[in-house]
Amino acid sequence: MLLSIIVPVYNMAADDKLKHCMDSLINQNLSDYEIIAVNDASTDESLSILEEYKANYPDKVKVITYPDNKKQGGAKNAGLDAASGKWIGFIDSDDWISPDMYKKLIDKADATGADLVGCDYTIVDKYTFEHGQDVVNNTPDQTGILDDEKHAKHILRSGSMVVKIYLRSVIEDHHLRFPEHMLYEDNCAGPLWSMYFKRFERVDEALYYYLTLPGSTTHHVTWERCLDRVKAGHELLKECKDRRTNVYIFKDMHDDISFYDKYRNEIEYRYAELCYSGTLFSYMYSGKNRKLKNTDYLKKDIIEHFPDFRKNPYYESMM
Repeated sequence: MLLSIIVPVYNMAADDKLKHCMDSLINQNLSDYEIIAVNDASTDESLSILEEYKANYPDKVKVITYPDNKKQGGAKNAGLDAASGKWIGFIDSDDWISPDMYKKLIDKADATGADLVGCDYTIVDKYTFEHGQDVVNNTPDQTGILDDEKHAKHILRSGSMVVKIYLRSVIEDHHLRFPEHMLYEDNCAGPLWSMYFKRFERVDEALYYYLTLPGSTTHHVTWERCLDRVKAGHELLKECKDRRTNVYIFKDMHDDISFYDKYRNEIEYRYAELCYSGTLFSYMYSGKNRKLKNTDYLKKDIIEHFPDFRKNPYYESMM
């Protein structure tokens, strides 16, 4: 099997969003791939829609369903456990992709020897479905052999995971998974996973279509969602402190230190950006029923983990 595409699904039946996503996956111009749709305890007709696709495309579509909601990270983990493809791709179930997206990514991997390949994406208007701005997901200076300097750049800006393919052997060899029972799981997995790959390349095209919705994870701000961003940051810190560089990356490395110690400045900056400044901005300007005690919590959290974060060289360079 060349490719496994993992689709976490939760209540996406309305407005044919799920069908639009699945149709774009069915119509990929590859032959040797599977679609693993994970129904994460949906309460609408999502499961029925997925079962219909499975019946119509039994050799291509697998459906996994859970009675309890594990959030997107849990659904992605279930897909990884069931996957058999050489490459792994992820897609959000309210988005869709170009028919040649995965072929172009795999062709780039074959041509360069990369174990991680990405592309750009297009923002789609939630009301008119008109294509808007193209967004560069990763920059050219992040491509090529991932030495220490480029790994640091990927920690600072890992980019979206849904526009990439990952060599599954790297994922399995290093026991890479997503945090469960929380949103913003990619805030942990994106930077962490990037440290294990040895070559990243990009296709300089927007091949993924990102639909903005009022109720989507990234646009509907509540305090509970803000807390999930902080929890994902805590998971990132824990993983980076527990994992060692010499065991997992290059065989000729003998500096037995944690990822946290090796890339402390980058991890500190990333944590401050995601869990403090970014979360505070979202909460204050987009959140509902804002409370002072919640902003105090964010301040106490960053001071607890990084009391001198304002002295971080990346932070200071922006001042």
